[in-house]
Amino acid sequence: MSQKPATAATPDDAVVPAHHHAADPTGLVAALRASAPYVHAHRGRTFVINLPGEAAQSSAFADLVYDIALLASLGVRLVIVFGARPQIDAALADAGLETRFIDGVRVTDSASLACVKAAVGSLQMELEALLSTSLASTPMGGARIVTASGNLVTARPVGVVAGVDHRHTGEVRRVDVASINAQLARGAIVLLSCIGYSPSGEIFNLFAEEVATATATALTADKFVLLHPGDALHERFADTPAELRPDAARRLLADTDAALTAADRARLGAAVAACGAGVARAHLVSFERDGALLRELYSRDGVGTMIAADTYDTTRPATPEDLGGVLALIEPLAAAGILVARSREAIELDIEHYLVMERDGLITACCALMPYPDEAIGELACVAVHPDYRTQDRAATLLAETEKRARAAGLERLFALTTKAPHWFVEHGFKTADIDSLPLAKRTLYNYQRNSAVFIKTLAPV
Repeated sequence: MSQKPATAATPDDAVVPAHHHAADPTGLVAALRASAPYVHAHRGRTFVINLPGEAAQSSAFADLVYDIALLASLGVRLVIVFGARPQIDAALADAGLETRFIDGVRVTDSASLACVKAAVGSLQMELEALLSTSLASTPMGGARIVTASGNLVTARPVGVVAGVDHRHTGEVRRVDVASINAQLARGAIVLLSCIGYSPSGEIFNLFAEEVATATATALTADKFVLLHPGDALHERFADTPAELRPDAARRLLADTDAALTAADRARLGAAVAACGAGVARAHLVSFERDGALLRELYSRDGVGTMIAADTYDTTRPATPEDLGGVLALIEPLAAAGILVARSREAIELDIEHYLVMERDGLITACCALMPYPDEAIGELACVAVHPDYRTQDRAATLLAETEKRARAAGLERLFALTTKAPHWFVEHGFKTADIDSLPLAKRTLYNYQRNSAVFIKTLAPV
């Protein structure tokens, strides 16, 4: 990434100059280094993946399954819940049977159930065959993947709805968590279908999304991944960010003007329900984009749409453990003359005055609030943003949090010194001032050689 000219700098444009390394023409070394924290973080964790039947019709299906198998090879405990909607439709059509839907729910009579069993069984065998691949000429060369399945989902009938008996259409009653965990503990990938069983021996056709949600919830899965065709949700809807809080996702579901398909709503509703029941993060990922599953799970920003019950980006006071991350942002900018040089010792002594923004362990931005309480004023200093995040208003977020903390400390004004970003400060409510407006202690340290512009902002009362 090239460095933006200093004349156009803003706090979000503070770019760490690139380091020069030996050639890595394929990018392999850089990719492995970048993914390593996620390999460590995901090992031993439980992921539930909802695989729709449409994925099996894709030309990229084998590669997708190989990517799923790679997750297992990296130590992830995997439960795959696969749907078979298009396969069931095709089986019914081949049998000359019409499909009846009531409010989007398939009515499964005895003849239809035979088609359901055939379609689901055939797809399961196809999945198991791909997961058994271990030839040296394939991406799973040498792999030994074990799968497990069975009567792990107990179901009950939907019954009569709107005067119609749905027969063998059911809903999830219970997920056998103990048996699933036992299979995961021995290293198996657990395969669950859209079929459930009753204690009386009946077979029911279930919504795969419901099975996946119930499974992720019962296991308190670390991640719930819902694969889908087409572009990512946030790419199709301009006002939808790549990271959604559950309440924002609920508003999108409630928006009758949103062009969400029934399948979109089912997946998004499943993600929201899982997050509301204790699953920390759900990911909606396109199975049509090559490698999207791996990029979503093993890179910091991913490619899918995430619904997070927790906060992905956090703004918090810095701790001594953040010193390395803060220095990584500040030192290159000081060397470039954008920030005033500060020694490691000085930053360590003042670390309690720093705020940081963190994303999955990476310090993406920082600033400092240096108070002068006797004069009820504070300095906004050391504003620095990681180059990969300089267009995402992180500096503005830090400023808002700094103002909040300054008011809580009884400060009435903020000042900043800058040589590169005067317009940004003006746009955020600062006004130009002279050196005499600075607190006395700061005036005595003012560097006339840098000739920094002085900006002051009066803080609104609480």
